[in-house]
Amino acid sequence: PSPSGLMSSFDALEALLDYRFSDRELLGRALTHRSFHSRHNERLEFLGDSVLGFVTAEILYRRFPGLPEGELTRMRSRLVRQNTLAAIARSLDLGRFLRLGEGELKSGVSDRNSVLSDSLEALLGAVYLDGGIGSAESMILKLFAPHLSTIDSGDLKDNKTKLQEILQKLEKPLPVYEVVERQGKDHELVFHVRCEIDHAGSPFFASGNSRRIGEQNAAALAIEALESGST
Repeated sequence: PSPSGLMSSFDALEALLDYRFSDRELLGRALTHRSFHSRHNERLEFLGDSVLGFVTAEILYRRFPGLPEGELTRMRSRLVRQNTLAAIARSLDLGRFLRLGEGELKSGVSDRNSVLSDSLEALLGAVYLDGGIGSAESMILKLFAPHLSTIDSGDLKDNKTKLQEILQKLEKPLPVYEVVERQGKDHELVFHVRCEIDHAGSPFFASGNSRRIGEQNAAALAIEALESGST
């Protein structure tokens, strides 16, 4: 595109992102595929992948206190997998902003999951360099909000069900959940929950920012103990 067309393209993408770059060269690099120029986005992709991993790990760590490391890792993997990143890139129509070589333009490379996910990571790397970790975190929270919401209501829902199924196979009574304490102000409440199962030596304690999440976190701990044979 011409310089004026490129600036117009940058304006449009920045409006979608609700973020204005101080250094637009970073934005241009993030949108440049290796087929277009030797100064392409792969180094920014490398950086953005690490920034995304760190920020999503912190978000999940804070959102699900008490959840075992294995569950947190599984959640993060779902958040940062290629299909999720490509879906977010498509929601931004990122493909139309990419700078690609002539052959790649004709072959429709701009709509490939691999290209879209890599370009989104490069974009996040550029935001991090331009505005710091705070800007990158704000961007990730905004772009990943629908997927974080799905994890809240979807992934965790399975823990109580899974625990119930395990206990039924063992012909044991169903677990009993109890909120033992509420802490914090109304808009920042933390629920501390106890989960008791019949043959465990001691109950399982976990917390969350709602009773439901606290129960799911406690169920996850109970599952981990049952599967490791430590009960």
